[in-house]
Amino acid sequence: MTATRSSRWLIGTGLALLCAVWIYPFLWLVSGSLKTNPEIFGKGLNLLPEAPVWENYSRAWSEVGFSSYMLNTVLITLGTVALVIMRSALAGYVLGRYDFVGKKVLIGVFLVTFFLPEGYTIIPVTQLTDQLGLLNSHLGVVLGLGAGGHAAATLLYAGFFRTIPKDLEESARMDGAGPLTVFFRIMLPLAKPITVSVFILQFLAAWNAYLLPLVFTLSHPELRTLAVGMSAFVGENDTDWAGMAAAAVLSLAPVVAVFVVLQRQFVESLAGAVKQ
Repeated sequence: MTATRSSRWLIGTGLALLCAVWIYPFLWLVSGSLKTNPEIFGKGLNLLPEAPVWENYSRAWSEVGFSSYMLNTVLITLGTVALVIMRSALAGYVLGRYDFVGKKVLIGVFLVTFFLPEGYTIIPVTQLTDQLGLLNSHLGVVLGLGAGGHAAATLLYAGFFRTIPKDLEESARMDGAGPLTVFFRIMLPLAKPITVSVFILQFLAAWNAYLLPLVFTLSHPELRTLAVGMSAFVGENDTDWAGMAAAAVLSLAPVVAVFVVLQRQFVESLAGAVKQ
């Protein structure tokens, strides 16, 4: 018993140290947001500011324009997440429940797009969006971020729908339900764990997206997202590090809140995916 307790204590201590190392950069960011620029570099790794400078947050929110950047990011992120979930769920339903000619080839194409860097597709995506007249608009950014392959989300849905017994679907069709009714009233509600996972992962991707929003809003700075708006703190001769730290904290707060609210469903969905 003594050896077991000792091993547990050692494991717990080791995990606590790893957690401290993992969370320290975030704590330093919060601390830096309450310091002056000279104090950030003069105090080294010290986390305690001499006198909290709350004006950094007001400067980032009002003077730099992060209030409008926050609204832009929320609108673009929610639109992108909704589009990705709907597209991926529909495509995953077809791939998981139906057999058709070229299915394996289509899955192979999905896997290829999964490994393509964003930089390889930014030019054709920009040209197509410009031809549609949607460049320099929220809708254009949403389509650019949400209309890609999203192979991981599609295959997650396909793998889940493949495990559902066909009797459930056949019973609904015998009651007169059409394909869309079966999907929206039966299949999609059953896929809630996958939807939560896709929501969180795509929320993070869209919230932190930089290259595509930068290109799409280059001539309209008022449409910038939070990630792109960080460049406002970098001047020609100096950088407002304290203001940038405060802006980073403001940008991270909604992401942390979303994960805290949905973490249980996210962990359960990942556990279910591993079992499958």
